[in-house]
Amino acid sequence: MKIKNYFFLSLMTSVIFLNSCESEDVIELNGNFVEPKILLTKVTTVYYDNPANPQTNVANFTYNSKGELTKVISEGRTSNYEYDATGKPIKTNYYNADGTLDYYSSYTYNGDQLLNIKAIYTNPDFNRTISYTYDNGKVMTSTLCQSANCSNPSTSSYTYNGENITVETSVIGGTFPSPTKHEYLYDNQLNPFTYTNKYLKISFGGAYVLSKNNYTTERISYKDGSGNWVQNQHIIYDVQYNSAQLPTQVIGKNSNGSTYVRYNYEYTAQ
Repeated sequence: MKIKNYFFLSLMTSVIFLNSCESEDVIELNGNFVEPKILLTKVTTVYYDNPANPQTNVANFTYNSKGELTKVISEGRTSNYEYDATGKPIKTNYYNADGTLDYYSSYTYNGDQLLNIKAIYTNPDFNRTISYTYDNGKVMTSTLCQSANCSNPSTSSYTYNGENITVETSVIGGTFPSPTKHEYLYDNQLNPFTYTNKYLKISFGGAYVLSKNNYTTERISYKDGSGNWVQNQHIIYDVQYNSAQLPTQVIGKNSNGSTYVRYNYEYTAQ
């Protein structure tokens, strides 16, 4: 469930912590009563790669009156999102902890499909592009190019079962490419990114964000010298939900019972 992001700050100010969100709560909009959107406002992630010294990351999400994500603050760094009149993200500015602009990303579309995102730095040698392919509207591949000729790209490819990604295969580009395969099983509840802009979900990347539900098991494999997949991790996730059936806490444990990762999610209704 560790999310890979190329342009998004590593993921992942809380307004309301929904320990409960009554399903009958409604708001009035233009004379009609509708159920509010439940927007993710905070993700706290604790990594236990070194159990003696767990690493914590906190990401805070801010929205405008339209429910559009406008700002993410994570580890002191800030990303600000801009949209066109149709609600498509068109630019993201990424700021360092001291407030200076690190780089920005621009989004290119073909109709309703996000084709690519380009990260633009003051030094063009740092520029990079991530491109996407689709099948029936679902993201099938993403390719990260860090050079003009796209030599040694990093790639991710996805296999679906319904609206969930069951297999995610990633290759980190370089002189010695490193393939990794993640295989998932899911529950039947909505995941925390349900109401996130669909194009931002694509840009955040990863099986968890792109899928509809929450995965309950994850098997991680690598390729050996003979080209065979070898499983080296099996993670089981325990998911706790609020009354809106959205996760509030997810704890992943290895097959030996040791804690692998913990996520806490907070929300607001809008």
